Amino acid sequence: MNYSWKGLVAGLLLSVTISVGAQEKVAVWDFKSCLSYARSQNIQIRKSRVASEEGSENVLQAKAERLPSLSFSTSHDYTNHPRPEGGARNSYSGSYALRSSVSLYNGGKLKKNIQQTELQSQVRELAVEEAENEIEVAVMQAFVQILYIHETVQINANTVEVSKAQWERGKELLAAGSLSQADLAQLEAQYTSDQYQLVVARTSLSTAQLELKQLLELGINDRMELSMPEITEERVLTVLPVKESIYLTSLGVMPEVKYNRLNVEIAGIEKSRAWSGYLPSLNLSAGVGTAHSSGMGRGFGTQVRNNWNESVGLTLSVPIYSNRTNRTAVNLARLNIENAELDYENVRKGLLKSIETVYQDAISAQERFRSAQENLKATGLSFELTQQQFSLGMKNTVEMLTEKNHFLSAQQELVQAKYMAILNIQLLNFYQGKEMDL
Repeated sequence: MNYSWKGLVAGLLLSVTISVGAQEKVAVWDFKSCLSYARSQNIQIRKSRVASEEGSENVLQAKAERLPSLSFSTSHDYTNHPRPEGGARNSYSGSYALRSSVSLYNGGKLKKNIQQTELQSQVRELAVEEAENEIEVAVMQAFVQILYIHETVQINANTVEVSKAQWERGKELLAAGSLSQADLAQLEAQYTSDQYQLVVARTSLSTAQLELKQLLELGINDRMELSMPEITEERVLTVLPVKESIYLTSLGVMPEVKYNRLNVEIAGIEKSRAWSGYLPSLNLSAGVGTAHSSGMGRGFGTQVRNNWNESVGLTLSVPIYSNRTNRTAVNLARLNIENAELDYENVRKGLLKSIETVYQDAISAQERFRSAQENLKATGLSFELTQQQFSLGMKNTVEMLTEKNHFLSAQQELVQAKYMAILNIQLLNFYQGKEMDL
């Protein structure tokens, strides 16, 4: 009994340990895994895929319009005669018909409708690609923001350590009579301020991580730990391609350019369909049927056989006056073509503006990075010398804190320029249809 009881307790403890370990297991996400997950789970992308499937169904429906239709109909009547002059007071009759019809000619509307729905289906497919692009850019921006804040947290953490060391050294100098109480209070205030800035930076990092989590449509109980890549100087200062080549490439790869060009074609087909309203149409119909009635004095089978009939017919419809319907349709279609062409021109100009802006931002960020590197070296050396002199009592508190703040600003400027350059370089890759990566 004792042995089994101990075994039961050990088993329970082991199961609890395994359960807790499983609950505390957190997935590590890098940029590619975030991107892959967003592509599969983002609601807007999934809605775009549904719309794309609807477009495929519309194409199948448009093609099916060319085929003959087939329908069966039947009707049954029961009639009561309260005062019949002869025969039965009640009668029952029924009819049965099978009919088919097909359009032989309708001015090319069916053909143009197929062409139009096929292009519209392509537009919906490109809309999926556009939605994926939008989420990719959003994930890239969120990830770079996290990298930037993460490095800022590290800078602030190092600054806190330096401030603490300075405060501790200040207490030693105070005890030795080389520092006043007021100067020590300044060092303590700076230490407290740096601690506060570290808390603010960590809060900003948590907020940025939460925004990325929400962007990925993760649940409230999902936890994520990010894999922070190392961004080298070579990546920051990579040589940029020629701006004109980026733009020309983007015209061929960006989905919004493609589907706006398709919209111009769709509008042109719509105009041709509108013109078809002036043309005649020809339909072929055929059918078979029979009927029976209880008051005819013959049996059901005999009536069905004797009433059997076949029919075939042609229907020609020639428009003469349509209350301006056709003319209005043609004019509206012409205006839609103009609008589609303007939208196409507008999206190309908008793309050019975006590329020029990102390109200029990338160049500026690289120049800022180079300048910040030199500034960091100078301010770092100056701060190091000032610290040494402060420890020896040769520099006062104000001078030392001033150099420290200069050094901190130089660090922050370098980090900001670094990640601004990385973001804009990745966006330039995006506009060339290249895969973004960190």
